[in-house]
Amino acid sequence: MGWWEIDADTLVRSRFVVSPLDETLACLKMLHFGVAGHPGERAWLDTHRPAHLRRVAADPVAALLVASGLGREWNADFLTPAPTEGHSFEEGLARVRATRPEEARADLAVSLGGTLPAVLDRDDLPERAAALLSDVWTDAVRPDWERRRRILEADVVARIARVSRGGWAAVLDTLRPGTRWLGGSRLQINLNPYPPRDLSGAELVLVPITAQRHGWVAWEEPERYAVVYPCTGALVDGGARRVPAALGALLGPARAGVLTLLGTPMSTSQLVGVTGQGLGSVGRHLRVLLDAGLVERRRAGRSVLYSRTAAGEVLVEAGRGRGPG
Repeated sequence: MGWWEIDADTLVRSRFVVSPLDETLACLKMLHFGVAGHPGERAWLDTHRPAHLRRVAADPVAALLVASGLGREWNADFLTPAPTEGHSFEEGLARVRATRPEEARADLAVSLGGTLPAVLDRDDLPERAAALLSDVWTDAVRPDWERRRRILEADVVARIARVSRGGWAAVLDTLRPGTRWLGGSRLQINLNPYPPRDLSGAELVLVPITAQRHGWVAWEEPERYAVVYPCTGALVDGGARRVPAALGALLGPARAGVLTLLGTPMSTSQLVGVTGQGLGSVGRHLRVLLDAGLVERRRAGRSVLYSRTAAGEVLVEAGRGRGPG
């Protein structure tokens, strides 16, 4: 398995970063693979994927660039630079565009097993990648960026609150599938047989994304390492559709779906994005659940997060005991 050695100084300096470029990369992956994790993603995919498919069908180089550079298990390094705090999409894109052509070709050759197809043996790969990412940002991400940013920031607030309760180990242990805190300063980042990396003196950033259910890791040795992880809304993976039948009969399917999702603290914006319900509907469900003592709310920074109370936990577990819907 691959793991990172993270000393105490690096861990203390770790921080969360919201990255518009990584959000766009995640959306490009979702457009390519066509897999949605929850109703909000499905609606977005149905709207934007046809245009993306037309674009890559008309540009075989772009199509092969995406297929070989952004895989389920591997990303070409030049496409996923480790982000820095406060960078705009344009600043992140400039780092992709500034990649040396030989470096881009080498990254893609690694992802393809060592052999680069003739169609990709060219000097304009960084520019073509930047143009494709710019199109995805402009057409499919930027119009919805403020909502996405609020969801990402709410996730960061919830994770920081978890740090205060259980330390960094509690957060790192659950960031993304395959990531696990092994103890002894070791963070497992995946199950692949890669040699360990020593992050002593480096910067570690944790980057939430709303799309793409697995995330990835990135680095610019030896200065900066990043773990890009699916935020809370992506982690529930369609949980709103697996509402216990008994709970749905008692509360109504939509309200029961909200209660089911709140095993992890979530903001109103996150619930809207995950369930596909309107803001007014989610707000009404939360008021009813609050009045019934099934959920509670607390302010964390600029966000208000909702989570199940002990009574809400009992009700959801009792419903699951009667069988799923």
